Amino acid sequence: MSRGPRVVDIDPVQRRGGCLRLLVPLLFLIAAGLVAYRFLVPVKRPTLPRAVEVTDVRSAIDLDGDSLRVVVSWRLVLPRGPELAESTRVEVGMSEGAQSRVATVPANEHVDTLRISAPTPGQTAMGYSCVAAMTRGRLAPENCTPWQFVRPAAGQSPSDSAPAPAGGKPRAAVPGKVSRIVVQPEGIQVDPDLGARCAAWQRQNPGRSVWISVNRQAIRECTGPNGKPTVAQFCAFAILADGRRVKTMSSHKVAYCEEVFRRWSAERTA
Repeated sequence: MSRGPRVVDIDPVQRRGGCLRLLVPLLFLIAAGLVAYRFLVPVKRPTLPRAVEVTDVRSAIDLDGDSLRVVVSWRLVLPRGPELAESTRVEVGMSEGAQSRVATVPANEHVDTLRISAPTPGQTAMGYSCVAAMTRGRLAPENCTPWQFVRPAAGQSPSDSAPAPAGGKPRAAVPGKVSRIVVQPEGIQVDPDLGARCAAWQRQNPGRSVWISVNRQAIRECTGPNGKPTVAQFCAFAILADGRRVKTMSSHKVAYCEEVFRRWSAERTA
């Protein structure tokens, strides 16, 4: 007598256990493959623009009629890779931005000239020069340097020269009727005394001169962020009634004033 196929019932719990035994190694292999892919295949990240840093912002200022001609120079620094700046924004201003001029120059240029109104005689202009790099239409953080420009009041004796006589005005070194007192230079750039370093040096060194080359170079403590002295010296000259140009007693026998007087006389008589 023949028998038919034998049917064996499998317990559902055993069936699920067998599936799990197959699934766990499979999941392990997938996880190991993902880890290997992560370490063997580099992940491409989006390239971000590197910020261009502006450093060494300096200003050189001259009086030009009723204006100040401000020549601003700077450096662009990128830690690594090619320069990404598209252009550079330059701003020169006074009185906390109440008066300012702005220019945009190509990124390969590192100097620009702007003009701003000059202070009146007897006044000091306190200004700033700021430079920022432009990258992909966005401005990087700007770098600013303060400056000052002093215009002496004609007819006043400079505080750092010999005192004037009792009459109030400097007396001419050559006898004669004084027609007019002229103070030279007409204006000069000085740097702010940041941290009062120069004032402290002067207190600690009474009687010593801060000058290496007057109005051009001073000792380190009295040299500011633009490389200019933080103090300035002026010389008082006189024009006599007969037209002669002479030095006053306050500027007589002062080597720097002798040089300024020769230059001033040549300009006036040329």
